[in-house]
Amino acid sequence: MDLSANKKNRIWHQPDNHGAYARIVTATTSPSRVEEAVELWQEVVLPSVQQQRGFKGVRLLVDRTNGKIVSIGLWESEADFLATVAWNEDQIARFTSFLETPPVVEGYEVVVDI
Repeated sequence: MDLSANKKNRIWHQPDNHGAYARIVTATTSPSRVEEAVELWQEVVLPSVQQQRGFKGVRLLVDRTNGKIVSIGLWESEADFLATVAWNEDQIARFTSFLETPPVVEGYEVVVDI
């Protein structure tokens, strides 16, 4: 999903605000495949995301009971966030065999970061 073309999924900063940006990817897999998906994420996605320009941090959340997986990636600027849209799509493609439904990708401005 190209968030640069889908404005309803974005909340952007005012021109004088220099906040970070977050990409949230939510997906569902079979509960029996959660651990396999987490291992792939740790072995492939994590090293790759750390090399992306403007990368600030990432969290991977799982609900092992229902197979829900949520990734929250943080970027230093809107430009960095947008520059990683294609990279993100490539990473999601690695998980197609795991996913029960298409992932939901959302972008947000970070207004509080403690």
